Amino acid sequence: MREFKRTDRVADQLQKELAVLIQREVKDPRLGMVTVSGVEVSRDLGYADVHVTLLGEDTPERIKENLKVLKQAAGFLRGQVARRIKLRHVPELRFHYDESVVRGQRLSSLIQEAVASDRSRSGEESGDEGTESSGEGQPGSDSGRD
Repeated sequence: MREFKRTDRVADQLQKELAVLIQREVKDPRLGMVTVSGVEVSRDLGYADVHVTLLGEDTPERIKENLKVLKQAAGFLRGQVARRIKLRHVPELRFHYDESVVRGQRLSSLIQEAVASDRSRSGEESGDEGTESSGEGQPGSDSGRD
């Protein structure tokens, strides 16, 4: 069995080429900082679902506007890809917003908040215990030897 399917190799190459082309060749001022997070190619190589993320611009209006710009530029990008990659048929490009990065950042911040609140709670508890044991003095140290 082969390690990589042809569709996977085509998807990887498309991702690399599209990332460069979108940054350097698409001159639309409405387009923000777009990164190509992944490409999935259909088995017949007819379609390529291009997943993109927007850096610092995750409002629904900006997402919609950036996807509209990319959809309008899909024909141009497909032609440029055809010149750079030797394929009999270049897949039709379909752009989708990838929420995984935003969702990951949100989960990471929630985890950090939980850890911080957990530390502050344990700090308060150990602070309370520390004042009680220091107030007792000698009997606390004797009980440790038993």
